[in-house]
Amino acid sequence: MSDGWTGDRNERGERYGRGSAGSQPEGAQVMPHVQRQRRGVPQQQPQGYGVPPQSQGYDDYGSGPGYNSDYNTGQVYGGPPGGGHGGQQPPGGAPGPRQAPNWRKRIKIGALALVVVVLAVSIGTYFWADSKLRREVDLSKVIDRPDGGDGTNYLIVGSDSREGMSAEEKKQLHTGSAEGKRTDSMMILHDGSNGPTLISLPRDSNVTVPSFRGSESGKLFPNTGKQTKLNAAYATDGPTLLVRTVEANTGLRIDHYVEIGFAGFANVVDAIGGVEMNLPKGFKDKYSGADFKAGKQTLDGQQALAFVRTRHAFAASDLERTKNQQKFLASLASQTATPGTILNPFKLYPTMSAGLDTVIVDKDMSLWSLGQMFFAMKGVTSGDGVSMNMPISGSTGGNLVWDKAKVTQLVDQLNKDEKVTVTGN
Repeated sequence: MSDGWTGDRNERGERYGRGSAGSQPEGAQVMPHVQRQRRGVPQQQPQGYGVPPQSQGYDDYGSGPGYNSDYNTGQVYGGPPGGGHGGQQPPGGAPGPRQAPNWRKRIKIGALALVVVVLAVSIGTYFWADSKLRREVDLSKVIDRPDGGDGTNYLIVGSDSREGMSAEEKKQLHTGSAEGKRTDSMMILHDGSNGPTLISLPRDSNVTVPSFRGSESGKLFPNTGKQTKLNAAYATDGPTLLVRTVEANTGLRIDHYVEIGFAGFANVVDAIGGVEMNLPKGFKDKYSGADFKAGKQTLDGQQALAFVRTRHAFAASDLERTKNQQKFLASLASQTATPGTILNPFKLYPTMSAGLDTVIVDKDMSLWSLGQMFFAMKGVTSGDGVSMNMPISGSTGGNLVWDKAKVTQLVDQLNKDEKVTVTGN
């Protein structure tokens, strides 16, 4: 037998008990214990067969000089002395110093949580707003369409629709109570690589209504060669015939259609807190309710509607009105498409709620495309683009006649997405 297991009972200090044959009950005895080497204390060589030496004179388990089981400090085999806190417990049982918080980790977690919340809100807002668009215009019903060119062409229409307005609102906004709706303003916005181009189409433009297929009946109506005002096309068969007439008389393909009525227009202006304008001269118009002085001023919804509708105060009524409409819409887009509105939920949600409920678009229009349109209009105000009236060569029967040569050149430049050099009236 090895030396570690030799000797009688007394030589081994009865460390392993007396067994069941003893007449006396056993007291608590010291069990063999593998002690972890402590820092600064040389490790003793084990005695016997893998059993570390034990201090002498133990009367009870866990007592006696020099004994350190580490049980009282929560010592786990393989862990550092002092228990789970990674350090030896100070004398007297007082807790050790608390570990300083990891602020860098906390900041990273907080930033990540903020990004997740912002993304969730942004995605939710996008789908909410996208669902509010009234996709009522089916451009697939437009026949004999011209080929598309580079860039995107929007036909933007301001109608005199009084849908959803109370009698008091009609009186306040000087809209009258006419049934149905007509086009009060029409513009083509081209968004391309050479900057945006905004072209106003006077509603009194002299055009030929081409053959068309009825938007509701599906019946084919042939071209009679009749010439009429441009806004008569809308009055005859709505947006699809208007798009068909614009395309047939210009040769420019319309990619998207956007229409807003009186109430929606005024509500959007009020939702963003008004639109600032600098008027070179004042004017009055009892029909629209306009009463403006020259200089810088902020127009509310009622004033803005009167401003874009006024025509009787000007000698060249329709052309002057289209210029005012361009100025105002560009300013509206410039003040709406800003971080102060987009990132401020107290402005963004009221603005979108006020406008999107009354905006009518084509079935292929997305909220993203609508946003691109607004930013393109903002580009016109910032000087990155061009604003103009359709070139006019004269008039006939009170209608404005387009300059065919200039219109052909203008459309060619737009289709090729070239810088526009044609000038309008």
